[in-house]
Amino acid sequence: MPDSDEELMLRVCNGDAVAMGILFKRYACVVRGVAYKILRDPSEADDLLQDVFILIHRLCGQFDRSKGTVRFWILLITHRRAISRRRYLTSRHFYTYLDLEEELDRASHSRSTATRYLDAVELALEKKDILQSWLEELSQNQRETLSLFFFEGYSFEEIATRLGQTTGNTRNHYYRGLERLRRKLLAERTLEVRRS
Repeated sequence: MPDSDEELMLRVCNGDAVAMGILFKRYACVVRGVAYKILRDPSEADDLLQDVFILIHRLCGQFDRSKGTVRFWILLITHRRAISRRRYLTSRHFYTYLDLEEELDRASHSRSTATRYLDAVELALEKKDILQSWLEELSQNQRETLSLFFFEGYSFEEIATRLGQTTGNTRNHYYRGLERLRRKLLAERTLEVRRS
């Protein structure tokens, strides 16, 4: 019977290169896929794949199974590194088809918003059923817009094109969906404070 991801992480923390190799085989395709969706460049995605697994090895001691699965932790690292790399590449004019000023404005807004959103998701992981119910309460457009924006790195214009909507509608879905999640998180925190 193959080792669980959690067992492999423990072995990686103890310096087991074989365990690291098994984790790499399990998740390399997924990590590269997320990296490519965000970076949209095969070489950059390959570089990020290596960076992520170096980070996994270096940060393995920070993995906390009470906050989620190894898969989620790896994908969270991947997403954060890919978004950071995309911002860096954009600032260096790597994506020549983008209007740099607009991208920097979006990046400065999304940095704090994305951090708050991901922190909220991490906090809610302890209550996966609650998180799932929150997402199900969003409209399909809101779910798709938030997913494409945060987890695949698309701009509002790219999301609008992909969903066949106007950029204004896409922004509307984004802000309304995010606001609904914030209200749910605030209500959940208020309940926890009252309980304690």
